[in-house]
Amino acid sequence: MTELFNHRPVLLHEAVDALSIKPDGIYVDATFGRGGHSSLILQRLGADGRLVALDRDPDAIRSAAVVIGDDPRFSIEHASFDALENISVKLGIKGEIDGVLLDLGVSSPQLEDAQRGFSFMRDGPLDMRMNPDDELSAASWLLEASQKEIKQVLSEYGEERFSGRIATAIVAQRQERPLMTTRELAELIEQAVPGKEPGKHPATRTFQAIRIRINQELQQLSAVLEQALSILGPGGRLSVISFHSLEDRIVKRFLRAHSRVDTLPRGVPVMASQLQPPQLNLVGKAVTPSLEEVRVNPRARSSRLRVAEKSA
Repeated sequence: MTELFNHRPVLLHEAVDALSIKPDGIYVDATFGRGGHSSLILQRLGADGRLVALDRDPDAIRSAAVVIGDDPRFSIEHASFDALENISVKLGIKGEIDGVLLDLGVSSPQLEDAQRGFSFMRDGPLDMRMNPDDELSAASWLLEASQKEIKQVLSEYGEERFSGRIATAIVAQRQERPLMTTRELAELIEQAVPGKEPGKHPATRTFQAIRIRINQELQQLSAVLEQALSILGPGGRLSVISFHSLEDRIVKRFLRAHSRVDTLPRGVPVMASQLQPPQLNLVGKAVTPSLEEVRVNPRARSSRLRVAEKSA
């Protein structure tokens, strides 16, 4: 098992406060990580409360035994969060859930473990799989993908303006020798990018883009948002922490789309009572971390919390 690295959950109290915990409620932490949010939720639940957690990383599943122990109110499932609806059906709690929490992106333990291959700051295998049992690693994708696909992924998922240069360099390199380590890829990117952006490593956007592609993060995010809306009970809360603009844009658009009242189409005989009412009510504005949290935990600096409540 991967060492239990020091992990600071981001926007911990803000995200859990937003769930408005009821002592006897049913809650889902769909991104357990190392259990920071789950632990606080359990502190606020009463004896009749229930918390179900999900995580695709087997290290996170194993850590639950250490972090949570044998609390009878808690259970955890080894699954990606796009299995949320199926799991709620299996457990018989669909439509009865009082809150769902999503803490998106990669966790600190994953970044800090060189063997997981997520970080250009630590040399290790070029892996990036959140679930090591998944078939496609970063190294295998970079070996198989076309230059056009690599360029597109770096541009769309990393918003990398030098995506063409980097894709060309990757394809040229693999004709001689496959890229196998994070250091090899980071050094190749440094050579391919013409200038350094102040305060940001040239490999930052490329590593983000490849990780998102390997783990299908944005597709799974769109799926889990729809599922969360389906499984929440009336008045149930959805609390979502995102870390970059691509995630936040998907969350923002989803919440807005489902919180709007239908408008009467011109010239069509439709009664106002026939229109679909909003399925969600937005709860406050987006929350960002305090200056103190960013000082203590720099990883929090780009985080953003959005909250909505299912209509009764």
